[in-house]
Amino acid sequence: MNSLPLAVRDSSTMLRRNLLHARRYPSLTLNLLLTPIVLLLLFVYVFGDVMSAGIGGGAADRSEYIAYVVPGIVLMTIGGTVVGTAVSVSNDMTEGIIARFRTMAIHRGSVLIGHVIGSVLHSVMSVVLVGAVAVAIGFRSTDATALEWLAAFGLLALVALALTWIAVGMGMVSPNAEAASNNALPLIVLPLISSAFVPVDAMPGWFQPVAAYQPFTPAIETLRGLLLGSEIGNNGWIAIAWCLALSALGHYWSKAVFNRDPK
Repeated sequence: MNSLPLAVRDSSTMLRRNLLHARRYPSLTLNLLLTPIVLLLLFVYVFGDVMSAGIGGGAADRSEYIAYVVPGIVLMTIGGTVVGTAVSVSNDMTEGIIARFRTMAIHRGSVLIGHVIGSVLHSVMSVVLVGAVAVAIGFRSTDATALEWLAAFGLLALVALALTWIAVGMGMVSPNAEAASNNALPLIVLPLISSAFVPVDAMPGWFQPVAAYQPFTPAIETLRGLLLGSEIGNNGWIAIAWCLALSALGHYWSKAVFNRDPK
């Protein structure tokens, strides 16, 4: 029952189930996806001139601010997408389907793996869509090599995996879908208080450690370095360390809750 072929087969079945659910109920996905797109357009066309001046540019340098803001919006897109995963997992836990799965001869981990893989695929598709909007309004990365683009996509997939495992854990401990959505809200808020929109050095001194020592800032700075040629420094290793730590935490948290005997 715990053989690898059984795990792959059951995980594929659960993945297909989750993808079908996402297709049948697209409203949550659209709402979460529209938020980063609206923020992108808002910060570029409404606040772009002022914000670009704040990072050393001017009204004529809006294109530079587009390049600056897009990596943060992309990370925010992933954070918003996995909120839907938390809601989906919470629905499974509260509507009784998990209890039914427990009685079936399926690989126990396949339920979680199906959610995780589905969420990562969903995040990648969301990033591609937001990236297309960014290119349409002027984002360009002319200096990035094919290897740097590959590294950027790899980092985005790793971030999506880490945040998905955390979202799965949040969904499993939430009593209902509304609570799951609220519990996962920090995954959307944290990018807002990172270096996504303004440099950390431009923030108040007391707030700079909050912005600098959180998961999103090193990931954003690494993306900027890979796509725009800015200095990466230690941000790449810090971003990978954050992703691995969050993935491990979310995995063991979710597994412990899932394997807990129902009351």
